[in-house]
Amino acid sequence: MDFNVRKLATDAGIFFSRAVQFTEEKLGQAEKTELDAHFENLLSRADCTKNWTEKIYRQTEVVLQPNPGARIEEFLYEKLDRKVPPRPTNGEILGQFMLEAAKEFGSGTPYGSTLIKVGDCQRRLGGAEREFLQTSSISFLIPLRNFLEGDWRTISRERKLLENRRLDLDACKARLKKAKAAETKAACEGEAVPDFQETRPRNYVLSASASALWNEELDKAEHELRVAQTEFDRQAEVTRLLLEGISSTHVNHLRCLCEFVEAQAMYYSQCHKYMLELQRELGSLLSFRRCPDSLDVNCHPASSPTDPSAFLPLNSPSPLETDALQIEEVQPPASGTRKAKVLYDYDAGDSSELSLRADELITVYTVPGMDSDWLIGERGNQKGKVPVTYLELLS
Repeated sequence: MDFNVRKLATDAGIFFSRAVQFTEEKLGQAEKTELDAHFENLLSRADCTKNWTEKIYRQTEVVLQPNPGARIEEFLYEKLDRKVPPRPTNGEILGQFMLEAAKEFGSGTPYGSTLIKVGDCQRRLGGAEREFLQTSSISFLIPLRNFLEGDWRTISRERKLLENRRLDLDACKARLKKAKAAETKAACEGEAVPDFQETRPRNYVLSASASALWNEELDKAEHELRVAQTEFDRQAEVTRLLLEGISSTHVNHLRCLCEFVEAQAMYYSQCHKYMLELQRELGSLLSFRRCPDSLDVNCHPASSPTDPSAFLPLNSPSPLETDALQIEEVQPPASGTRKAKVLYDYDAGDSSELSLRADELITVYTVPGMDSDWLIGERGNQKGKVPVTYLELLS
C-alpha cells in the first residue's frame, strides 16, 4: 500500500484551512466571493428538481409495489447485480386459489363454475398488472433513478469542486490583502530617517530588507490569485453548463411522465374490459341478487350501465314480471325435464317464482323465450320460476 505521509499532511492542512475559512464566512468574519444571480437561480432550480424527483420516485415505488419487504428484496438484488426472480402478482395468486377451490368444490356446481370464471378474470387482471409494472419501471422509474444516481451525482461533485475553488480564491484574496498591508507598513518604516551617527544604521538596513521581502511576497500572492481566479472561472463554467442541462432533464422527464400515464390508462382500460366481460358472464348473479334476509320486492338489484332494465321507470313491469301473467299456462315439454338439487334456501320474490328449501329435489325445465338464468321448477302441484344459481342439475 502506497502511503504518502507528506501528501496526507498537506491534504489535512488544506481541509483544516478551508474548514476555518468556511466557519469565518458563516460568522461574517471573512469575505466571500458571491456568485451572480443567474448562477444562484440555476443552483436553486437544480436543488428543487433533485428534491421533487426523489420524492416522486420514492412514492411511485410505493404505488407500484406497496409491500416494503418486496421493495427491500428488489433493492438488495439490484445492489448484488442479480436478476430479481419472477414474483406472481396478488391478482394472479388470488385467481390461482379460486381455480384450485373450484376443483375441490366441483366445476359442475354453480359456486365452482363461478369460481372458475372469477378466478380466470383475476389471473388476467394480475397479468395486466404485471405488464403495467414492467412498462412503468422501464419508461418512468429507471429514467428518474438514472438522473438521481448519474446526472445529479456529477452535478454534486462539480458543485463541491466549485466550492473548494471558491474557498481557495477567497484565501488568495485574503493573503494578497495581508501582503499589501504589510508592504505598505514596510514602506512607511523605510521612509523614516535613519540614525547615521551610529556606526551601523541597523534600522535602515532592516527596513529595506523587510520591504524587499514583502514585495516578493506580494508578487507571489498576486500570481496565486490569478491562478486561483482562472481555476474558479473554469470550474464555474463547467458547473454552469451542467446546471443548464436541467432543462433537458425536465423535457426528458416530461416524456417519461406521458409514457407512464399512457401505460396507466391502458392498464385500467384492460381491467375495465375484463370486468365487463366477467359481469356479462355472471349476469344472473349480478342482476337478480336479492337483499339478504328480506322479502321486500322493492329491493332493486345492482345493474350494469349497459343493462337496459336499469333505465326503466320504477313502476314499469320488468320482463320477468310480464312473464308472470302466463306462468300458470306454461306446460312441461314432452322431453327435456331434469331433476335438480336445491343448494340454498330461496324465498320467492313474487307469485311467478317458486320458493325453495336447501337439499330438496325438484323437476326443472326451460321454455322458449325464457331467460337462460332461470328455469321453471315443479314440486308436486306447485310451479314457478327458480334461479339456476341455486340449483345443482342432476344427470
